Amino acid sequence: MLEQVKYYEDYEIGEGRETVGRTITETDFVVHAGHSGDFFPHHLDAEFCKTLSFGQRIAHGTMVFTIGVGLTATIINPVAFSYGYDRLRFVAPVFIGDTIKSRVEITAKEEMPKRPGFGRVTERLTVTKQGGETALVADHIYMVEMRG
Repeated sequence: MLEQVKYYEDYEIGEGRETVGRTITETDFVVHAGHSGDFFPHHLDAEFCKTLSFGQRIAHGTMVFTIGVGLTATIINPVAFSYGYDRLRFVAPVFIGDTIKSRVEITAKEEMPKRPGFGRVTERLTVTKQGGETALVADHIYMVEMRG
């Protein structure tokens, strides 16, 4: 991990970065089910899933979100704090054996009148599968300190 101080004024709309890939495993499914309590058959019952249009187990959307966000967590900015996520959408299913990667791009900036000295920066998270298909999108909102 790299620490990088980046103030509100330093963010540019349109700047972005892409992560390395990560292959989703059966262990990911089982561990996430245990952590979340989501044991729905869509995720864990291979025979049940054979009767569905996808024909196989689909990843928990919350797991794809968690791993997708985790892939982006390579830079620590001590003057930025997560303010939350908006507009989270599960666009396409992810299966065991799929490799996902994330791309983030700054899409908006605005000052925060109720929090003098801070601005809000919105970063669009797009998680894609190995063929380039979008699996998930969400807007990550940061509260970022302004200079002096």
